[in-house]
Amino acid sequence: MSILLYAIVGIVALILVSVMLLFNGFVAKRNRVQDAWAQIDVQLKRRYDLIPNLIETVKGYMKYEKNTLTQITQLRSQLISGSVQDKAQANNMISQALKTLFANVENYPNLKASDTMQNLQQELENTENKISFVRTSYNDYVLDYNNAIQQFPGNVFAGMFGFTKKDFFQAPDEAKEPVKVDFSDMGGSQQGPQQQKKPKK
Repeated sequence: MSILLYAIVGIVALILVSVMLLFNGFVAKRNRVQDAWAQIDVQLKRRYDLIPNLIETVKGYMKYEKNTLTQITQLRSQLISGSVQDKAQANNMISQALKTLFANVENYPNLKASDTMQNLQQELENTENKISFVRTSYNDYVLDYNNAIQQFPGNVFAGMFGFTKKDFFQAPDEAKEPVKVDFSDMGGSQQGPQQQKKPKK
């Protein structure tokens, strides 16, 4: 009888330890996801802060690009509100709008030659590159976390402990290749800006 009791106690203890290890593993993986997201959020807020300066710099020159400027302004607020998917979509749409804007800068030689414009373009490009870099880490952590809570035996306990699936920070193929607009040609050439695409992640 005592042997059976010891066996039952041993099994219960093993189950409790296993559950504890699963729980701690879920917490660690979730914390990595949250930390990676915080880094993305910092860059989105940086882009949010840069956009008003960009609009103010170009609006006096680009009177015929009102629709593009309005679109960028409207999308700006979505960078810091909504779900991960909402922010990802807003970020991707702003990326495309900025590509159009920077391409059109070629039609305004004085604006193109402005130090302020060049500095803003460089800041926005750097921010875009940082978003792309941290997005990769974030999505890797999300994949690891989602696998842990969806695979057996994690899926048995994840719901009980309140661990739910996380969304990836999605980007369309064209948004994975931030465009670098080269303002080094100050001669007012009619050719479009030189574009260099980053390798896909």
